[in-house]
Amino acid sequence: MWELTEDVEAFASTAGDFLRSRPVEHTVFLTLVDTLRRRGPHAYGPGDPIFGAWRTADGVTDGALIQTPPHPMMFSRLPAGAVAAALDAVADRPLPGVNMVTADAAEFVTGWCDRTGAKATETMRVRLYRLAALTPPAPSAGAPRTAGPGDRDLLLRWFAEFHEEIGDVFEDDFGPVVDDRIAYGGVTLWEVDGSPVSMATRSRPEAGMVRVQMVFTPATLRGHGYAGAATSTVSREALDRGATDVVLFTDLANPTSNGLYQRIGYRPVLDRVVMEFSS
Repeated sequence: MWELTEDVEAFASTAGDFLRSRPVEHTVFLTLVDTLRRRGPHAYGPGDPIFGAWRTADGVTDGALIQTPPHPMMFSRLPAGAVAAALDAVADRPLPGVNMVTADAAEFVTGWCDRTGAKATETMRVRLYRLAALTPPAPSAGAPRTAGPGDRDLLLRWFAEFHEEIGDVFEDDFGPVVDDRIAYGGVTLWEVDGSPVSMATRSRPEAGMVRVQMVFTPATLRGHGYAGAATSTVSREALDRGATDVVLFTDLANPTSNGLYQRIGYRPVLDRVVMEFSS
């Protein structure tokens, strides 16, 4: 059965061991929980988050869900019976959409649309990759450096441009996110002749896992290998800092990024689909 709560600490107590048991698959869950514990329940928006754990008859957690409004509800990979039960468990919640492992999505989406009359639109398919053996790309002009407080204005602009480009729901103020990343050295800039031309960020480590995020090069500067250089650099930094698993997501509609990450050593783990609901 599903047990829902609005208390992140209660969820961490119930589902923490389950999430940490497969940190690669649960990368986003782990970083969401960490952020909400540190920055408070409204770190991702004004709405109250909801958490859920699927418990077996023996009381063992074997599935999880999180929604941080206005973002879609995210589900872990689910065992038999958990998808159908989730439709009942979240029936009274206004869902803007869901983010699910591809194999589980059709059952939930069909059931939700039948119950509510909503229409579902696929907005993105993403693939989770795990780094096998890092193979740095051919040398690119420039060199990396860790972003600092003096880069704040640039990062505010680039973070917003990144999220706008991928069509993601994003915050009105990226200040807290940028400040947090700078504080733990989580943003690497690739520079040419002293000017930043690309960036890549990395999450805090969780259960030995680090996720590479927000690889971004302004459109006018693309095609020179800067993104590959920045990604390789943050991947190496994660390994050097003790990460046992380094992961990232790609949009399956972008063959350039999927090809790049595989060339530098990332291998597919699983696919997810994001579905948007409308009346």
